[in-house]
Amino acid sequence: MRGKSVIALVLVAMLLVPVQAGDVNAQQTQQEDPKQPNANNTTMYMYHDGFADAWTHFAENDTESSEEGELREEKDNGIIDINLRFRMKPDLDKRLLMTTDGEFRGNFKIDVGGDWTNGDNDGPCNNDCENLNITVFRGASEVYTNQFTGIQQGEQTVPFAFAVTEDHMEWDGRDDSPIIEVTMKLKGNEQNGLIPGTVTGEQAWFAIKLGMESKFEMPISEDSWSEEFQAGDDMMVEEDAPGFTLVVASAALGMALFVNHRKENEGTE
Repeated sequence: MRGKSVIALVLVAMLLVPVQAGDVNAQQTQQEDPKQPNANNTTMYMYHDGFADAWTHFAENDTESSEEGELREEKDNGIIDINLRFRMKPDLDKRLLMTTDGEFRGNFKIDVGGDWTNGDNDGPCNNDCENLNITVFRGASEVYTNQFTGIQQGEQTVPFAFAVTEDHMEWDGRDDSPIIEVTMKLKGNEQNGLIPGTVTGEQAWFAIKLGMESKFEMPISEDSWSEEFQAGDDMMVEEDAPGFTLVVASAALGMALFVNHRKENEGTE
């Protein structure tokens, strides 16, 4: 019986030794589509083909995007109506869990000119312009929206951030693919002056830099990459497994010591 107790103790020791699965992040990076989020990349980038199609994904470059590295529209006289919807392409192919108390962060680089402020009497806008607005969607659900009233003429970076809420902790694959909407209405009033060769007023323009200069960072939890979470088992995440194993091992250890002690007592009677 002493031999059985020794075997039990060996098994317990094996349970207590952590199993190394290798470099999970490295393996995942090799297998993942670079346009999808992974443990090493949780930042989205904005792209546009220069004509009508806007999209976003997690790769730092895209050969189908505008070669100029920006989307630009200009108008000497009249309204520029910007309405861009950067939808993830391809669709999100996995479930995502945001970190508790995490923060989404965006950083867009734009270049603007003309007038976009209604009622200031300093430009051509007459209640037909609109400040820069940025809205973030989780599928069809609005997660964040903000109107930026401090935009200045010229090139500038527009940062924004907002906290994770309980309603938007989980992003469930394709139906919850992220969408970022950018809108703005600017107006130009440039026209020929009374003297030939002269102009009055000013041109309007809007440009947004693409790729790494306009990005959106998501606070994705490491638990998102566990097989259990991807399978839909929210009750079991990777960090819980070691504690569970320790409890099982401790119980087995206690049982082995009890059996060994009992047999020793029986042998002395």
